Amino acid sequence: MSKLSGWDDTIVALATAQGVSAIGVIRVSGPDAINIINQLFPSKDLSKQASHTIHVGMLKNDHEALDEVVVSLFKNPKSFTGEDVIELGCHGSPFIQEKIMQAITQKGARMAKPGEFTQRAFLNGKLDLTQAEAVADLIASNTEASRKTALTNIRGGFSSVLSELREQLIKFSALIELELDFSQEDVEFADRTLLRENISLLQGQCSKLLQSFILGNVIKQGVKVAIIGKPNAGKSTLLNTLLNENRAIVSDIAGTTRDTIEEIINIKGILFRLIDTAGIREHTTDVIEKMGVEKSYDKMKEADVVLYLFDRKDTPAAELEMLEEKLSGTKMKYLLVANKADLNSAEYMDYKTIQPIINISAKAKNNIEELIHKLFVLGVNQDIEKDAVIVTNARHYQSLERLSKALGEVQEGMNNNIPGDLLALDIKEALQHLGEITGEITSEDQLDFIFSKFCIGK
Repeated sequence: MSKLSGWDDTIVALATAQGVSAIGVIRVSGPDAINIINQLFPSKDLSKQASHTIHVGMLKNDHEALDEVVVSLFKNPKSFTGEDVIELGCHGSPFIQEKIMQAITQKGARMAKPGEFTQRAFLNGKLDLTQAEAVADLIASNTEASRKTALTNIRGGFSSVLSELREQLIKFSALIELELDFSQEDVEFADRTLLRENISLLQGQCSKLLQSFILGNVIKQGVKVAIIGKPNAGKSTLLNTLLNENRAIVSDIAGTTRDTIEEIINIKGILFRLIDTAGIREHTTDVIEKMGVEKSYDKMKEADVVLYLFDRKDTPAAELEMLEEKLSGTKMKYLLVANKADLNSAEYMDYKTIQPIINISAKAKNNIEELIHKLFVLGVNQDIEKDAVIVTNARHYQSLERLSKALGEVQEGMNNNIPGDLLALDIKEALQHLGEITGEITSEDQLDFIFSKFCIGK
């Protein structure tokens, strides 16, 4: 993509987090970056220094000493943004950092917008749009799975798959266009049988990427687990056991939990958002408890997995069968968990007609590992392969859906023997949807929206 207008100035921003710290890093990028810092750094003439070198000295503004800094010099095009870049390592006082940035803006730079450094890297061809968005994902990653996925995409894993798709489509398009140039000779350059096979293969690859979004969404958003059950079933005790801390109030008095409590646990690199709900009982005169029960139903509808906890001593099989029927009708993922399994097994109800039940003791912490394993299997449903290309971005998913539809139209067009010029249009539409993902086809407004979600300084 060609560089947009208005991107030929020099920008500055704090690249490290706000607040007091031992050190801070101030990033400057643009055609005037070296000249501006040269005016503040009398120790050396940076324009005469080699790229990728580090220099130590005093930063001064009109003879006023600002701070002793470490200057990291990166000359274009071998920098993150593809422009001249200087990073100043200074002391972590917000006052000192602000003084330095004021001096830099006085010399001609302006404050960077959110994500502007990465946006310039994209505009200068240092990375495509999927890689740029992966930078934001990596910064926001809070689990091993999200880190690995973002890192794979930054390294070009997703881009590589898209590039292969694009190369095949361009090849098909070129052959069809060639046929149009020789239409009077009635020559067929594109083997229709081979073309059908390849389009089918591309549809398969596209479908695989679309399917990966299910896992990608889990990696990015986590899995919502609603812990549902009657009062005194042990839901709060189970939450405390899973968290390994006393987060929820536990009492023998039914209806103690009046509102939902949400906490997070990490299972194999995936965040599970546990929601402890008010005990569900149909008849209660307590207005506050009734509101809590209504909220429990709402949380159950929003959850990815429902964990129904019940007391094995006093829950009839017919009650569980009715619950199973209700849940299976909604296509909701659920686990039936029998609590208090540390008590006398002779007192247990008979559940031979019910699907496999997990027997636990939330209080004695019996069989909790099996429950955690079942939660992971139900919530994630697959292992996360090393270096696997996983779609985590909703924008990419939407474009892939449109691409899949366009490929289907190409396939249908060939089956109906439509003219080559119409077939070429369908292939061009598919190429456009691919270009929307990588940023080869986009608008300035779209880019501003994407990069506005980045943090300032990145």
